[in-house]
Amino acid sequence: MTGTGKRKLKVAVAGLGGIGLPVARWLAAGQPAYELVAVSARNTTRAAERLARLGSAVPVLPLEELSRGSDIVIECVPAAVFDAVVRPAIAAGRTLLMLSVGALLDRIELVEAARQTGARIIVPSGALLGLDAVRAAAQGKIASVKMVTRKPPKSLVGAPYLIEHKISVEGLKAPLRVFAGNAREGARGFPANVNVAAALALAGIGPERTALEIWADPALERNTHRIEVEADAARFAMSIESIPSEENPRTGKLTPLSVIACLRGLVEPLRVGT
Repeated sequence: MTGTGKRKLKVAVAGLGGIGLPVARWLAAGQPAYELVAVSARNTTRAAERLARLGSAVPVLPLEELSRGSDIVIECVPAAVFDAVVRPAIAAGRTLLMLSVGALLDRIELVEAARQTGARIIVPSGALLGLDAVRAAAQGKIASVKMVTRKPPKSLVGAPYLIEHKISVEGLKAPLRVFAGNAREGARGFPANVNVAAALALAGIGPERTALEIWADPALERNTHRIEVEADAARFAMSIESIPSEENPRTGKLTPLSVIACLRGLVEPLRVGT
C-alpha cells in the first residue's frame, strides 16, 4: 500500500475524542496520500459541529457502516462498541488501525478472521515506547516483561476493577497500588486505561506472562509507564511520561500523534523502525 501517484486512500475515523479528533483534524487539513471520507461518534450532533470547525463536510455514519466506503478504518472508541467497528472492517478486508487493543485480547480469533479476508490489523505504538525493541527481543527468548503504570487518580475513576473491588481513588494523599496481575486481567479491569499493556503483551510474551501494576498517584499530572524486559538478547528498561489529552485525561497526547506517524509510515518511501 503506497497511495502515492495513485488515488488517495480513503480513511474513516471511529470516535472523535482525544485520539480521533486530532487525527481527523490532520486528515481534514489535506494530505497527499489520504482522504477523510467519514467519521462516527456517539454524539452525532457534536461530531458534525466538530467537523464543521475543521472545515470538513464528511458524513457522520453509524459505526457499522464505516468500512463500506473506506480503505482504512481507525478505531478509537470505547471498548463497549469495539465489535461494531472492528468486525465489519475485518469482514470487508480493510486495513484497521486499532487503539482499543485491550479488547483484542479476548477476541484473538479476529486475527485469523483477518487472515482469511485479507484485512490487516495494525496497532500503533500509542503512548508506549520501545515496542520495536520488545518485538525484536521476542524473536529470541524473553524471560520476563513487567510494566508499572502510574496515573493521576481522576483518570482511573470509573474503571470496572475499582468498582468491583470497591476501591476508591478519591482524595488520595499518597500513591495507592490499585492493581497487580497480568496484562489480560488488567485489560479487562481497566479497559480505558491500559491498552498500552495489551500492546506490550502482543509485542512480547503474551498477556498471561506480562506482569502489570497500576498505581493511582495524586502527585502526578502525567500518565507514566515503566517497562522492564529480561531477554536472552538484551536487558532493558524504559519509562515515559505522557501528557494527558484535554478531551480525555485517560488518553495521552502522544497517542494521536502515534496514529499519524503510523499512517505516514504506510505510504512514505522511508520508514524508520521495525
